[in-house]
Amino acid sequence: MKFIRHIQRHAIPVGVSVLMTLVMLCHSKGWGWHFDFVTRLETYAYDVRLKLTMPHGVDRRVVIVDLDERSLQEQGHWPWSRNKMAQLVDLLFDRYKINVLGFDVVFAESDESSGLRKLEALAGKELSADAGFKSTLNRIKPQLDYDQLFANSLQDRRVALGYYFRVDAQGNEGLGALPQPALKSSDFRPDSVDAIVATGYVGNLPQLQKSAPEGGFFSHPLVDEDGVFRRAPLLQMYKGQLYESLALAMVKMYLRTPTIQLAYESEEQTDYSLAFLKLAGHWVPVDSHVATLIPFRGPEGSFRYVSATDVLRGKVDREVLDDAIVLIGSTAPGLKDMRATPMQQVYAGVEMHANVIAGILDRNIKQRSPSFTEYEFGVLLLIGLLLAFAFPGLAPWKAFTLSFVVVVSVLGVDAAFWSFPTNQILPLAGTLLLVSVLFVFNMVYGFFIENRSKRLLGGLFGQYVPPELVDEMAKDPGAYSLAGESRELTVLFADVRGFTTISEGLNPTQLTQLMNEYLTPMTHVIQKHRGTIDKYMGDAIMAFWGAPVHDPNHARLALLAGMEMLARLETLQDHFKAKGWPPIRIGVGLNTGEMTVGNMGSEFRLAYTVMGDAVNLGSRLEGLTKEYGVQMMVSEFTRAAVPDFVYRELDCVRVKGKDTPVAIFEPICPQGEEPTDLLQELALYQVALALYQQQNWVQAQEKFAELQNLYPQRYLYQVYAKRITYLSDEPPGVDWDGAFTFTTK
Repeated sequence: MKFIRHIQRHAIPVGVSVLMTLVMLCHSKGWGWHFDFVTRLETYAYDVRLKLTMPHGVDRRVVIVDLDERSLQEQGHWPWSRNKMAQLVDLLFDRYKINVLGFDVVFAESDESSGLRKLEALAGKELSADAGFKSTLNRIKPQLDYDQLFANSLQDRRVALGYYFRVDAQGNEGLGALPQPALKSSDFRPDSVDAIVATGYVGNLPQLQKSAPEGGFFSHPLVDEDGVFRRAPLLQMYKGQLYESLALAMVKMYLRTPTIQLAYESEEQTDYSLAFLKLAGHWVPVDSHVATLIPFRGPEGSFRYVSATDVLRGKVDREVLDDAIVLIGSTAPGLKDMRATPMQQVYAGVEMHANVIAGILDRNIKQRSPSFTEYEFGVLLLIGLLLAFAFPGLAPWKAFTLSFVVVVSVLGVDAAFWSFPTNQILPLAGTLLLVSVLFVFNMVYGFFIENRSKRLLGGLFGQYVPPELVDEMAKDPGAYSLAGESRELTVLFADVRGFTTISEGLNPTQLTQLMNEYLTPMTHVIQKHRGTIDKYMGDAIMAFWGAPVHDPNHARLALLAGMEMLARLETLQDHFKAKGWPPIRIGVGLNTGEMTVGNMGSEFRLAYTVMGDAVNLGSRLEGLTKEYGVQMMVSEFTRAAVPDFVYRELDCVRVKGKDTPVAIFEPICPQGEEPTDLLQELALYQVALALYQQQNWVQAQEKFAELQNLYPQRYLYQVYAKRITYLSDEPPGVDWDGAFTFTTK
């Protein structure tokens, strides 16, 4: 049975916990099991950390020139004419002295709004003979070629034109022109880069792209399963060559670095796991798709927005744009590039570029290093085994404390790696999930096992012991049994004085109510002091301490219970009187000694009880209380077990059925609480008792007579006065041991 209980309480939860750990390890390594919900939890954990650690505030280095609704109302619908775009570029660089300019728009079609093509057609046909018309046309043609005007404004300035790649088109279809690739196929090993492969593109007019020193794609092909954009590719592959994003192109110009280098996870030549892009001393962490996690500063509005129409009208404070990195994009309805991000469901795409630019410059882009898969595996293995073997043996509050310490430790390590300058993202969700699942499983399993043990023990001991003892026993049910055993215990007997007379004065209903209202509070007192109710014998109560739960303080608890029973009974007297019931007085006897305890009886009825000479002595002591006029009496063995009480030595007696005399005492109060007059009485009484035991009948008689005069309410002194008179006439002899023999129970 102990082996089975061990299996139930320890082996099963340990085995299931180890199995859960194994499942999480397989998920971590991708060994057959993969749980999408764990991946979603990891994503959620990333979003929470991102929001908690965002720097917030407005980054004034990057400014967005906004093609907003007001700009469209004042300057005309989009697309604007290229001469207006040329004016905007000239103002930004010449008047406002910006540093770098990037376009989050594409100029894929020619601007025919000036009418130049129609004038040229007239010069070639209807007005071909008009020399004046042709001369005027040739003179004003540069002012009417808006595309060229725009192209001229881009020359010799740090400008990056935006374009976008398609990844769903069939074949290598392209419109417009692409800038020069950031890395040609000869600059890297094709097997070392797993960039997103574009199948087509929409670029800018060739004359525009040729005039601009840089170009970058602004498309966002990477979206997570929940539809949220968290990553931005920095390089995409087209026809075997790598092209840079708009944000990366602008950073290159801002840092004045013409080249990009690839850096790998390991320096070993056999390991081509791409980890960083290097440019001008900046190491930009990337994943296998050459994408970076967007380092959001905060919700939309983390960068300065200025209206494009205000720039054209010269209304913007020059300090706002001075030496700024400027992105031209739109928040106008219909033009706004809206994305769902961890910050909010509708987020301007142009601001995503701004976040990437600021993150590269600040070196605060987070990295999910492939090597941390091994870290997660090790942490899951360590924590899983630790908790699997620790939880089954811990109380719930200890298990919670251990879980809390583990979680705080994991979060602390994660926070240390997350922060600058490490900027590493450790796997977190799997570990927290494993801790939570193991804790909940062990608590639920332990709850059902403990409840089962409680039900079993409750069925065995519930009618004898208080519920709190059953709870205590449930922690180790194997330590408790109904089998008989010998153990030192303390037994208590309590009996109502004159019960026959009381019962004769009440009808059966009243008598039943009286006994119920007497026995209930007495039982509460016994159970409060961890006592075991043995039985009710009519008006009598039998209880014992020290079994089934071992308790070295059994004698003290029994003594305290007996004294509180007497005190509680006094509080009931007014209640009994109000109901017309007679007052109740009881006698309480206690004895401590070796007893046999266990389930005893017949095949028809068993009871958990105590037996033995020590039990019989306790019963005799209860009967002797009325002989000495006291309410409570203990043996010398109980007195020895609780020495820090004040006792009145009553006598040395031989009870019926025993030849060995036993000293008996009346417990009065704990030492230190006795009043002065009590000490004086006890001192005088000890002198009288010593004279009695020395057979000095004359002086003993005088002392007890004095005690009777001083304390007439003490029946004990009358007992000794009568006994001395009897012994004076019938001397016990010189070999008398001072014990008085009782021949009745």
